[in-house]
Amino acid sequence: MRLKTCIHAVAGLLASTAIVSAQEVSLDLWTIDDPGEYHYVLAEEFMEKHPNIQINVRTVQFEDMVNDLARAVATGTGPDITYIDNPEVALFASRGLLMDLKPYIEKSEIVNEEDIYPGPLASVTWEGGIYGLPRGANTIALYYNADMYREAGLDPDNPPKTWDELYEAAKALTKPEENIYGIAFSAVATEEGTFQFLPWLQMTGGDYDNVATEGGARALNFWKRLLDERLASPDTLIRGQWDSTGTFNAGSAAMSISGPWELPRMSEEADFDYRAALLPVPEEGAERASALGEGDNVILASTDNPDEAFMFVEFLYEQMPRVWNEFGYLPASEVEVKDPQNPEIYAVFEESMKYARNRGPHPEWPRISQAIQQAIQTTLTGQAEAEDALATAQQKIDGVLGK
Repeated sequence: MRLKTCIHAVAGLLASTAIVSAQEVSLDLWTIDDPGEYHYVLAEEFMEKHPNIQINVRTVQFEDMVNDLARAVATGTGPDITYIDNPEVALFASRGLLMDLKPYIEKSEIVNEEDIYPGPLASVTWEGGIYGLPRGANTIALYYNADMYREAGLDPDNPPKTWDELYEAAKALTKPEENIYGIAFSAVATEEGTFQFLPWLQMTGGDYDNVATEGGARALNFWKRLLDERLASPDTLIRGQWDSTGTFNAGSAAMSISGPWELPRMSEEADFDYRAALLPVPEEGAERASALGEGDNVILASTDNPDEAFMFVEFLYEQMPRVWNEFGYLPASEVEVKDPQNPEIYAVFEESMKYARNRGPHPEWPRISQAIQQAIQTTLTGQAEAEDALATAQQKIDGVLGK
């Protein structure tokens, strides 16, 4: 890691501030955050430092961001800056809708391209340009209720390491009479379902462009078994990750597959000994995988104030050492996290980041993801066998990829 000196940082800040000293500038920012969360908090901090720059923050629902942004761009009403889920950057960059930040990064005393981890960097890179800066990163792991483990006669210091062990633990932890399921996860027909499923596919040798595999069918059938035997709730098909983990926090599920963004509320809601472990692998010695999540701060090519917009995005990137303790993200670059909260869980997610893989990137990612979502849904609802559902998805994906 190349460290930035305080002198350079101050010099860069003074140089940037000079840009806006003579005029008022207003920037529109779209985010999936609610008031009190990352973008709202940091926008206020930025405006205190730069009173001549107004940041107007608007919340857009995660599932609506791509469509709302596309419509706004088409009508000339888009924001200056927005959050985009990491696989969507290629979609907008390939169409010339995002500003290439590389010229700014090369002059920056705060952002060093070499410090950004390969996965997050790949998510913002398109044909040699860099079209955003990660606000953080996340991945998924297995949360588990250590108190329930003890009550079921399981060792909380030895969580499941393989799919078979996960099944046996879920079976032992399920209590139908108390409406407690062994495990919670999300198979919803949105990007969240794809996000949760891809690591299972990747651990068997497949990937987003190679889904019709024996391993892919094995992974889907494993999920189906958990649902068919009611070790996971039927709501798994319609519930996102946030609501799924809510059942874990409430004590209605003994395990949950989710990410570090849950920790701030978990510390308030979960009245038990909760822990985390790496996602189990198909069998001992198998390839490990996890999902690369979180999104990127990007600047639209249509902005009238590119210098000020980059100042703000640069400021957000500079807060990377804070994101774990304050916002529940993993750092997306090589920074020091001092006194991390939940240090044991932090260590699990930090390890998991070594195996986190991108979704894509591909300019037509939404169409690829939709094909995967349909395969998940048709299999888990019994409308098709896993092999047939994945074969149908493969045909659609091949069409998108031009194979």
